[in-house]
Amino acid sequence: MTKTAVYDVQKSERPYFSEEHLMFRDSLRKFLEKEAIPYFEQWEEDRLVPRSFWTKLGQNGFLCPYVCEEYGGVNGDFGLSIILTEELGRVGAGLAGPGTHSNVIVPYLDSFGTEEQKRKYLPGCVSGDIITAIAMTEPGTGSDLANIRTTAIKDGDSYIINGQKTFITNGIHSDLIVVACKTDPTANPPHKGVSLLLVEKDTPGFSRGRKLKKVGMHAQDTSELIFEDVKVPATNLLGEEGQGFKYLMSKLQQERILAAIGGQVAAEDMLDITIQYVKEREAFGQSISKFQNTQFTIAEIATEVQLGRTFIDQLIVRHQNEEEIVTEVSMAKWWITDMARRISSKCMQLHGGYGYMEEYKIARRYRDIAISPIFAGTNEIMKVIIAKKLGM
Repeated sequence: MTKTAVYDVQKSERPYFSEEHLMFRDSLRKFLEKEAIPYFEQWEEDRLVPRSFWTKLGQNGFLCPYVCEEYGGVNGDFGLSIILTEELGRVGAGLAGPGTHSNVIVPYLDSFGTEEQKRKYLPGCVSGDIITAIAMTEPGTGSDLANIRTTAIKDGDSYIINGQKTFITNGIHSDLIVVACKTDPTANPPHKGVSLLLVEKDTPGFSRGRKLKKVGMHAQDTSELIFEDVKVPATNLLGEEGQGFKYLMSKLQQERILAAIGGQVAAEDMLDITIQYVKEREAFGQSISKFQNTQFTIAEIATEVQLGRTFIDQLIVRHQNEEEIVTEVSMAKWWITDMARRISSKCMQLHGGYGYMEEYKIARRYRDIAISPIFAGTNEIMKVIIAKKLGM
């Protein structure tokens, strides 16, 4: 991040960034240069980002900046969430945890929480003292959220939760978990029985399973969560009973824009480091950037990367204008993440044998990007959504 990019589509400022946005970005970049970049490789080896980093992010005002001032935030807009996603992503995909906390999970609490819930949890979410997770995916249920099996049965003024969740981002560090569960297992259609409940880490019956070993994104902790007769008060219900599926769907447009942004940032970074490498590397007495095959490959990649940036920038503006753009967001999510995965192998190939070495960033990008077409709704699901929106 301290090195000037050879190819940088960010150098022309985007219209949706104000002076305040740029000040926030510059401050975050300086913070990451000091507090993240020197330690990131060690965090990748440790397969965990330390809690101290979360606390520093919070102390400097980088977590959940959209939260109202009365709860500790700065009442910022979506532009700040974009910047947080991009700048963490430029360091490495293993820093996805704080972005997921800020931009995906806490918005549920901010939008649907009661006044009591907001006062209890939001200040800690902003400061980094409370790390959140959202527990949707189950061992036998991926994108089919309407048919989750985790139950929360009403018992007087409490709910009793039973079930298992897997692939949970921030699962190891999490202090507060938003759990998608069935409060009415017999509901027809099934999605009418889904509700969201807040579970604190020390609640009896709640435990963490394995910290999962992933192909990539090593520093980002991902785990299984287990709920065995977990009793939570009815006041822990987030929003209304039976509305959980609706709440989840309402936030997916923003989540998938952020997923597309993550893929775009990775693609831009891969292109940049590859251009730098081919200019510096020599073979047969000249820079390999002079070979026509290299030039053609880079030209093709650069074109796709620019197309992705143009598309996502347009959608960001439309999302900020509160337009319903589910079709276009689904298109961006699948195309950009698929493009990023596709170019990763081309960029690695241009690095030759060195591209397969962990000390070269392209190797980490290659393994990290593989998950992007899978999370936030698989790209196959994105195509199903697009087809339905087209009347098919």
